[in-house]
Amino acid sequence: MEPGGAELLLVEDSPDDVEFFLHSFRAANIPAQIQIAQDGAEALDFIFGTGDHADRSPPGRLRAIVLDLKLPKIDGLDVLRRVKGDPRTKHIPVIVLSSSREERDLVEGYQLGINSYVVKPMQFDEFAELVRVLGRYWLQFNATPK
Repeated sequence: MEPGGAELLLVEDSPDDVEFFLHSFRAANIPAQIQIAQDGAEALDFIFGTGDHADRSPPGRLRAIVLDLKLPKIDGLDVLRRVKGDPRTKHIPVIVLSSSREERDLVEGYQLGINSYVVKPMQFDEFAELVRVLGRYWLQFNATPK
């Protein structure tokens, strides 16, 4: 968890992508508390305050969710359905960060209510710049309801 700032949930099953994301976020010096969920079930527990996160007040101070689509246990589109289908969480911006370039994932994601769909860059420098831009926009510039 990063000290201070807004709370962001990163839902990502690749340890390398998690490390790249965290490193890039720190380097961008964006104040945020970054929570990590490694699969869809863990993400839903965190968001809704169930399971291992039963002590958490749902939806807490969550300002944005960065969501991979290809996840174990519960896939990203199912996580998205639950988040956007619940009145307590439907206002939380969801940014899909996926390696999928499949048109059907893009179309279904937007039909379900994502706020942005970004394909993961393959080069570290591009990935770092993407994380910096996403973090600054969604956590510093974008206004969300309290």
